[in-house]
Amino acid sequence: AGGEGWVNLSQVSPRMARAGIASEDAGFVDHGGVEWDALENAWARNQRAQARSTKSKRPPKLVGGSTISQQLAKNLFLSGERNLPRKAQEFVLTLTLEALLSKQRILEVYLNNVEFGEGLFGVQAASRYYFHRDAARLDAMSAARLSVLLPAPKRFERQFGSPMLVGRAATVAARMPAVDVP
Repeated sequence: AGGEGWVNLSQVSPRMARAGIASEDAGFVDHGGVEWDALENAWARNQRAQARSTKSKRPPKLVGGSTISQQLAKNLFLSGERNLPRKAQEFVLTLTLEALLSKQRILEVYLNNVEFGEGLFGVQAASRYYFHRDAARLDAMSAARLSVLLPAPKRFERQFGSPMLVGRAATVAARMPAVDVP
């Protein structure tokens, strides 16, 4: 593998697949695309944030509860806005992706399309940019460091070597052996 283009899942370090799952969706292999409990918890947290922001006049900090499959549906087909009709579209697309593609293929497409920084898409490009090596050659800590960028890549890329992100990466690395990979 060379360059910054598409890489097959077999050309991605198994540690990266494991890190992505440990960081973003520990139940990836077990659910049908949506983790209803996580979604319910996110909804409750967002309702509380909305209520606090009404009192404080500051915009609420909303959280997601999205699985890898939901993130892929959103990244490929939808805008980033957060409202009920858009979320309903995301569910339909997620369930369609889950019905049509294997978990391996969903993970492969996700890792090749997800953003790791401003204009930096895909695990191969991120691996080359941050570590000057192909995605196939990522060790556990490098994979964990990339995976912690995923919730907010444009914000976190500026803090890539910060103690906070290195600490989060250590947490992801510790969780990696416990997750199942398709």
